[in-house]
Amino acid sequence: MGVQDISWIDLGVGYLLIIIPLLAFRYYQTGLVRSTLIAIARMTVQLLMVGAYLGVIFKWNNAWINILWVVAMVVIAAFTIVKRSELSRKLFLIPVLIAIAVSVLLVDLYFLGVVVRLDFLFDARYFIPITGMLIGNCLSNDIVALNTYYHSLTREQTLYRFALANGATRGEALGGFMRDALKKSLNPTIATTAVVGLISLPGMMTGQILGGSDPMVAIKYQIMIMITIMVSTLLTVILSILICNRFVFDGFGMMKKK
Repeated sequence: MGVQDISWIDLGVGYLLIIIPLLAFRYYQTGLVRSTLIAIARMTVQLLMVGAYLGVIFKWNNAWINILWVVAMVVIAAFTIVKRSELSRKLFLIPVLIAIAVSVLLVDLYFLGVVVRLDFLFDARYFIPITGMLIGNCLSNDIVALNTYYHSLTREQTLYRFALANGATRGEALGGFMRDALKKSLNPTIATTAVVGLISLPGMMTGQILGGSDPMVAIKYQIMIMITIMVSTLLTVILSILICNRFVFDGFGMMKKK
């Protein structure tokens, strides 16, 4: 059984739903009408372009092309994280990029190679969409973590210096900030994981079922996706902060000026 297609006319009818948030934004004078229209337009153009491009990539299924596509996603994600966290691109971009690449690829290759046991690890049908899901979740959580960690540290410089002055190592002085960053960034992921299947059916599982897969196969994939999302997110957050710290602090343990 194949997926029920959506005609272009029906897709246009679906766009009418956007009228609801637009009217609400206008009524409450939020100033979000223009940004919402731009976001919808960008989303549409980007997805249409990606859909066309992925069709070609899936047809070729070349390892190097697939890897380049993932590298592009990692670079864009790193730029987005640094920008949305309102941090210095000069200090934070490379560390964040390294953290995402290492975390996502390690978890991704373990999942595809050890769990799924693909003969071709870089098969476009698996490698690109699964990596994309991991990167997307790492992106949002890393923004929360870096925002929490560095902006809290900037506000609480006195507390940090007091800890150092009383004999704490830099790691000990930063422990509380790291703990808060982990809690705030990982709590949403933990909460989502706890209610999967009860409150919501995740996108990958729904897509597989719509595509005709056996529900139990879809469930097993979704279980592993939730685990890989949690692990890759945790690794990305920890590595981002630890690697960034090497660039952000000087030899005396003081934060460099942005």
